Amino acid sequence: QVQLVESGGGLVQAGGSRRLSCAASGRTFSRYILAWFRQVPGKEREFVAAISWSGEYTYYADSVKGRFTVSRDNAKNTAYLQMNSLKPEDTADYYCATKSTLGTMQDRNQYDGWGQGTQVTVSS
Repeated sequence: QVQLVESGGGLVQAGGSRRLSCAASGRTFSRYILAWFRQVPGKEREFVAAISWSGEYTYYADSVKGRFTVSRDNAKNTAYLQMNSLKPEDTADYYCATKSTLGTMQDRNQYDGWGQGTQVTVSS
């Protein structure tokens, strides 16, 4: 199991960009699929993006496709979520999560490692 710590959240204007980081502890980071989810108070946590073990495959929610980019650097035990063209509806707490099996990327119940989250607020 890896422990995850997100960073990079903050306040940004609509149309702006932000890059989130997810730092993982342990030497087995490369064995895990890494995903980003987000949650607004009162709503369910929703899938944003995911990346395969080596970074070869990426997956995105329709709502962020073309604007967000997920990446990872296994040598640094870190994953990233580059967010461009931000919209007020992107405002949420963002979480990174890991799992070791392929399964369904969008299913949050399949992830067993979670960070504490970082807040992103997009002002209009």
